[in-house]
Amino acid sequence: MARSGRSRILEVPGGHHVWTRRVGDGPLQMLTLHGGPGSTHEYLEVLERHLDPDRGGPAVAFYYYDQLGSYYADQPEDLSLWTVERFREEVEAVRKALGLDRFVLYGQSWGGMLAIEYALAYQDHLAGLVISNMTASIASYVAHLKTLRAALPAEVERRLVEFESRDDYFNPIYEELLVSNLYTRHLCRLDPWPDAVVRGLQRMSMPVYTTMQGPNEFVVTGNFAGWDRWDRLSEIEVPTLLLVGRHDTMDPADIEEMGRRMPRAEVAVLENGSHLAMWDDEDAYFEALEGFLMRLEP
Repeated sequence: MARSGRSRILEVPGGHHVWTRRVGDGPLQMLTLHGGPGSTHEYLEVLERHLDPDRGGPAVAFYYYDQLGSYYADQPEDLSLWTVERFREEVEAVRKALGLDRFVLYGQSWGGMLAIEYALAYQDHLAGLVISNMTASIASYVAHLKTLRAALPAEVERRLVEFESRDDYFNPIYEELLVSNLYTRHLCRLDPWPDAVVRGLQRMSMPVYTTMQGPNEFVVTGNFAGWDRWDRLSEIEVPTLLLVGRHDTMDPADIEEMGRRMPRAEVAVLENGSHLAMWDDEDAYFEALEGFLMRLEP
């Protein structure tokens, strides 16, 4: 893919700095919001294999963006910074600094939550919205996690609960139980995991992650636990693509319901995919994403 521009360090409210980089050329522009909270852009590098007009993909210039607290951005120690509302305003500051308007906002996982928040406040700037692997409330997410855990062998679930009851979340035995029984089924189904995925996880900002999410993907104790936007989805009127894996940590039925509530939404369920369906159901994922972006091209 042709690359244009350079990596840019942008100032955001509070005098802090975040990292961005533009990739590709084209009249359609897209800003990406990574997950976590506190991961990095790295696990989204798979976008470069597909958003390439020289290979028949859409003519899009997209931006990587590492949010405040992440590996490539400033990492202030003030835990009060890690809120949904502050991150929403950070996205608007990044939009202004990059000079984006009538652009596509792509958010994956936590980035999808953030994309919903941004659209509810600033959708006049959007040409389109992509919400990947994220439902409309944390309560819905937690309910599906309980369903996934109920499908585990009883002894595995008993041992997980034993560690959790004493807040022993970082015990190597507990972490191995999580990875072998849940992460490899519902986070990423490839073996081995792609290097870009491993890098994104290894560089997770734990202060951001634990403050907002909690100790891991299957235990939510952080400050966004009460987040719920089901009743406001109808306010999002821009063309929207909703993506979910059949084996996701998000319930495909929830994402289909989101599609019914949003006036201009379409839903793609990736039958072989999990939470990182852009990797473990790559062809189906990008068939849906590329088609959506091509329909948006000016």
